[in-house]
Amino acid sequence: MTSSAAPPYQFKPHERPTLPGSPANPEHPARRMLGYFLVGALAGLTGGLGNALITTNLSFLQGSLGLYSDEAAWLPAVYVMTNICANLLLIKYRMQFGLQPFVRWMLIGYALATLAHLFVHEFWTALLIRAVSGIAASGLTTLSVVYMMQAMPAPKRLAGVMLGISVPQLAIPLARMFAPSLLEWGDWRMAYYFEFGLALATLAAVLTLPLPPSERNKVFERNDFLTVALFFPGVALLCAVLGLGRIVWWTEAPWIGYALIGSIMLIGAALLIEHYRANPLLRTRWIGTREIMRIALIAISVRILLSEQSFGSIGLLSALGMGTDQFQTLYIIVCLASLAGLVAAVVTFKPANPGRSIRVACVLIAIGAFMDANATNLTRPENLYVSQALIGFGALYFIGPAMVIGISRTLLAGPQHFISWIVLFGATQNLGGLIGPAFLGTFQVIRQKFHSHELVEQIVMTNPLVAQRIASGAGAIGGVVTDQTLRAAEGVALLALKIRLEANILAYNDVFMLIGVMACLAFVWGVMIQFRMWRLGEKSPVVRLAEHMQAAMAAVAAEQNGTKREA
Repeated sequence: MTSSAAPPYQFKPHERPTLPGSPANPEHPARRMLGYFLVGALAGLTGGLGNALITTNLSFLQGSLGLYSDEAAWLPAVYVMTNICANLLLIKYRMQFGLQPFVRWMLIGYALATLAHLFVHEFWTALLIRAVSGIAASGLTTLSVVYMMQAMPAPKRLAGVMLGISVPQLAIPLARMFAPSLLEWGDWRMAYYFEFGLALATLAAVLTLPLPPSERNKVFERNDFLTVALFFPGVALLCAVLGLGRIVWWTEAPWIGYALIGSIMLIGAALLIEHYRANPLLRTRWIGTREIMRIALIAISVRILLSEQSFGSIGLLSALGMGTDQFQTLYIIVCLASLAGLVAAVVTFKPANPGRSIRVACVLIAIGAFMDANATNLTRPENLYVSQALIGFGALYFIGPAMVIGISRTLLAGPQHFISWIVLFGATQNLGGLIGPAFLGTFQVIRQKFHSHELVEQIVMTNPLVAQRIASGAGAIGGVVTDQTLRAAEGVALLALKIRLEANILAYNDVFMLIGVMACLAFVWGVMIQFRMWRLGEKSPVVRLAEHMQAAMAAVAAEQNGTKREA
């Protein structure tokens, strides 16, 4: 009796997975490709929105849970800790155990952890949620990329990579856009209900439309866990330093210095072990090459510059007394500009000159920063529409091409370098997101102290304008405070508040000017790199990869034709 079951589909050579743990690449009908696109977009937004809702509403969450400012600062730092470290292990996990089990268990764990926090309202459970969210986001970003690649025909797979890596970046403007309405429906629990719902929706979607099967290999080695045991706590200490340094202040908390020393020693030991391993997790010799270090420095530099939006403009408006509900229109515009940047990156991408997008992004950031550098105490969100739209456009215009450049160089060097590149690129984006606010926040505090000192020196009672301002402040509270001495003291205190506000505004203007100058330097650096490649006649890595793949496919076709003739 013959079996009626259909034989398993045999993948053609060009349809086989690029790497173990990655799905195969068969041709799909248009309807299924649309489904893959929608699931990829959902996975990317799920990976980014959970943390974005917490980051953009950190002060609200801090008040709701009764946290101190340094405790609240741990929440985004813990997310980055686990997100960076998860990339190191999860790629090998799916190579050995497959992509689908990894996705299912990750999403189930994420949903359960989020649900638990709705019933246990403590600082430690909030940290646990952020830690699990960081691990989940690492997997969901990968899921977004592979689903987007399945949604594209073979010649457009690089566009799928750009879409998959860019969609999670929309999370911040989306979170600021609808967070006020979400919080109006309930307190901080609404953010966790939303996270829980997104996790369940993504789990249902990936179970309904699974990816094509992948190949598996036994890739874990015993020494991998020694590297992990050193690398994970080292990264955790570094993230703690960057996330909390400017809040507890760098020179005031002794543990900052000890943590930084411990981080350097642990990460250095892990890299030293990897350097001399036969089959390392991180290929340090390849990471240390000039081309890879250059790409990494450019990627982290642009991510630091993009802190103009997450730290600079929002910090300025918050200092002027505005809340999240007043940012909605601004971030609707930013979100639309970001979408336009994503579309433009895909449509205008040129394999012969992939670095152009990065240079254009630097120019747009510089223009936006210089436009914001003229802020006053009358600045309102509508004054920042154009500048923030330019920066939002640049943020999505740069990240996709940067990822494609790195992947191209990785595949040219050999698939064994893939883990190293994913860990490196993830570290540049996550650490850049911490370094930016840490560096710019420290600079802002220093400049605020400088401007405050300069302004206070000009406050003398012999100046009639100063005396009039103090009398005006005292008169404003005359109906509440009857004692003349107390009224005069309150007038001086109100003037001091005004001075502090003006010093803050001037300091933020200095921050914007610094970002503009740094963006110009990054642009000049990019032009110099492109000029050098042009002078040496060096092709871009994307073009070289395409030529290499065409040659490989031609060789496979010739071998198949030879086999047929022999038969």
